[in-house]
Amino acid sequence: MKTILITGATSGIGEATARLLIKNNRLILCGRRSERLEKLKSELSLINEVITLNFDVTNRKVVFEALDSLPENFKAIDILINNAGNAHGLATFQDADLDDLDAMIDLNVKGLIYVTKAVLPLMSKNSNKHIINLSSIAGKQVYSNGTTYCASKFAVEALTRGMRLDFLPLGIKVTSIAPGAVETEFSLVRFKGDSERAKMVYKGYQALQAENIAETIAFVINQPEHVQLADITILPKNQGDAIFFKKE
Repeated sequence: MKTILITGATSGIGEATARLLIKNNRLILCGRRSERLEKLKSELSLINEVITLNFDVTNRKVVFEALDSLPENFKAIDILINNAGNAHGLATFQDADLDDLDAMIDLNVKGLIYVTKAVLPLMSKNSNKHIINLSSIAGKQVYSNGTTYCASKFAVEALTRGMRLDFLPLGIKVTSIAPGAVETEFSLVRFKGDSERAKMVYKGYQALQAENIAETIAFVINQPEHVQLADITILPKNQGDAIFFKKE
C-alpha cells in the first residue's frame, strides 16, 4: 500500500483520482475548500486511511508548513500527484486582466514548484517513487486568447522533463499527463461562474470525464518498477488538437 498526496483534490480530476486510488492506497488530500475536503475524507476514510491538508498551493510559507504538519506515519510519501491548476479568463494578451495572468502563473507553475520542493524530502526510501504532473494539450500547442495559460502549461512540460533528468539519481519516476477537453469545473472557473458559456465549451461532442484521467493516472502508477511512462496526451475522440474539434 502506497502513500499518495494529491493536490486540487476537492473537485474534478483530483477528486476522481482520490476516489479511484483509495481502494489500495492511503491518501493525503490537499485543497483550498475545507468543507469539500472534509466531506470527501468522511466518505473515503470508510475504505482506507485518509488525511487532509487545507492550504493554497500559491502560498509558499503555508505549503511548507502544511507538509511539515503531517503526522509521522504519513511522512513517507511514495507518489505525488500535482493536479492543482486552473485557467482564468479567455482574452487576448493585450486585453487580459493582469490579476488573471498572475493567478495562472502562481497556481499552475509556482504552486507546482512549491509543493514538489516541500514533498521531496518526504519521499520514502521505496524504490518506486513517482511524481505525476497534470499538464494540458495547452502545454503542447499555443492557441489564441490563452497565451499565458498556455505558457503556464508549457512551463509544466519543461519542469516535468527537467525533473526527470534531475531526479534520475534519486530513483524518482516523473510523468506528464496532458488532457484535452475534460468536462469539469475548469470552464466554469475560466469564465468566472458563467455557467451558460462554460456549457458551450463541451457542446456538440463527448468530452473526456474526470474519471478517464483518473484511470490513466492509475495505469501510470501501476506500471512495473522499471517502466517509466514519461509523457501521455489524452484527447476526446472528436478533438484533433488544442484547436480543432468535430462537433455535431
